[in-house]
Amino acid sequence: CRPRVLVLQALFWSLVSLRVFGAALLSEEKTTVKQQSAPCWLLEDFVVAAECSPCTAFQTTSWASCGPTGFVERVNCTRSNKDEYKSCRSSLLEERLFWRFEASMLVLTLSSSVVVVLRQRLLDRLASEKVRRQIESI
Repeated sequence: CRPRVLVLQALFWSLVSLRVFGAALLSEEKTTVKQQSAPCWLLEDFVVAAECSPCTAFQTTSWASCGPTGFVERVNCTRSNKDEYKSCRSSLLEERLFWRFEASMLVLTLSSSVVVVLRQRLLDRLASEKVRRQIESI
C-alpha cells in the first residue's frame, strides 16, 4: 500500500505543478499580447462635464465604464482636452443601499430578540418545573 500512495502523491503534485506553471506561462503571454493605455482621468487632472447618471441598456453592454456601478459621468481632461466617461457612484443608489441595510439589520435585531425572549421563557419554565419536582420529592 505504501508504494501506491507514494506514486499517487507524485502524480498529484506533478499535475498541480503543471497547472501552476501552465497558468503562469499563459498569464505572461496574455500580458505581453495586449497593452491598454490608461484613461486620461487617471493620469491628469479633469473637470466633470456631466454629472453622474444611470447607464442605458446599450451603454451597459458596450461601455466598459458602465460595468462596475451602472452609473457614468463625462469628464474632460485638462491637458489633453479629451472627453471620456468615468464610472461613478450615485448618491441615490447609495442612499437606497443604506436604508436597505438598515432595514435588514432592524429585522435581524427584532428576530434575534424574539428568539432570545422565547428561549429565556423556555429555560425559566424548565427551571421552575425542576424546582417543583424537587419540592414534591421531599
